[in-house]
Amino acid sequence: MTMFRRVGGECVADFREDEVRVLRKVAEEVVGLLTEGFERDDPVVERLFPDVYPDLPRDSAEFRRFTEGDLKTAKIDQAAAVLAALPEDGRGEVRLDPEAAECWLRAINDARLALGIRLELTDDTIVEYELEEALAVDASSARVFQLSVYSYLGYLQESLLDAIIG
Repeated sequence: MTMFRRVGGECVADFREDEVRVLRKVAEEVVGLLTEGFERDDPVVERLFPDVYPDLPRDSAEFRRFTEGDLKTAKIDQAAAVLAALPEDGRGEVRLDPEAAECWLRAINDARLALGIRLELTDDTIVEYELEEALAVDASSARVFQLSVYSYLGYLQESLLDAIIG
């Protein structure tokens, strides 16, 4: 699997073709969720845009009215930064300056949060066990693929964070 490394002031990684395809698909799905698929009652949207004042619905709605548009735009821009940095076709190198690396971290985090909600993962879930169980049931299932992507994104996020820290 691809791992980020620090080269001068940049975080650099060499991605395989399948990794590029997965990251492109994940980033495109996040953009789709935040644009044409944006529904306030969707559990993923609720997770990405939590109520600031859960016990005060009117105050939360007012806060959301003033901040949600900018936050949504920032999340779309972060996913777009991932898409812009990925090789157009096939495999290739990705070089991220500090600002792009931060965008990637936030975009990967958003993708993991969204996927975790869809997979019904909790803080107590041990993803490796979930994956083993899903493999035992049906190795070719969508759940196996989604859990694998979730794990890969976590690995990539950790690798990028390590490269940023240096």
